[in-house]
Amino acid sequence: MFENDSLCNMIIKNEKRKIKEIDGRAYIFDIIRKKYILLTPEEIVRQNFLDYLILEKTYSKNLIKLESALKYNSLNKRSDILVYDKLGKPFLLVECKAESVAISQSTIEQASRYNFQIKAPFVCITNGLKTYCFKIDFNDNSIIQLNTIPEII
Repeated sequence: MFENDSLCNMIIKNEKRKIKEIDGRAYIFDIIRKKYILLTPEEIVRQNFLDYLILEKTYSKNLIKLESALKYNSLNKRSDILVYDKLGKPFLLVECKAESVAISQSTIEQASRYNFQIKAPFVCITNGLKTYCFKIDFNDNSIIQLNTIPEII
C-alpha cells in the first residue's frame, strides 16, 4: 500500500513538556492552545508530532493551528494539525491517530476528504509508530508519497 518506509523515526519525545494530574487523569500543556489538554492516546501522538514540527523542522508556533473546524457534507469535523505557510495559506494538514489505530486506506481517505476543503499541498498521516507524507497537486490531481516532511515556505 505504501511505497516508502515510515517517517516515524523522525518523531521525537520531548521530556520537557509539562504534564500534571487532575482528578486522577494526566494532562499535558499544549504550547499552541496554551492550556492543559487531557492526555489521550491520540493527544500523545499529536503532541509528539507537534514537538517534531517545532523543534526539528523549526516550524513557527504562530503558523500552526490545532483542531481546526471544517465542514464536510454538512458535518462538522476537525483537522488535528494545520500548518500555514508564511503567506497564511494552508501548507500541511496532519491527521493523527492513536498508536493502536493502524494507518489504512480509510485513514488516508479521511485526511483526503478533510483536505478537499482545506487544499493544503501536503498531507501527513501518523499514529506515532508510522508516519506518511504526501504532496498533493490539485492541478493534475496527482499524489506523490514523500520520504520526508517538507520544509515550510
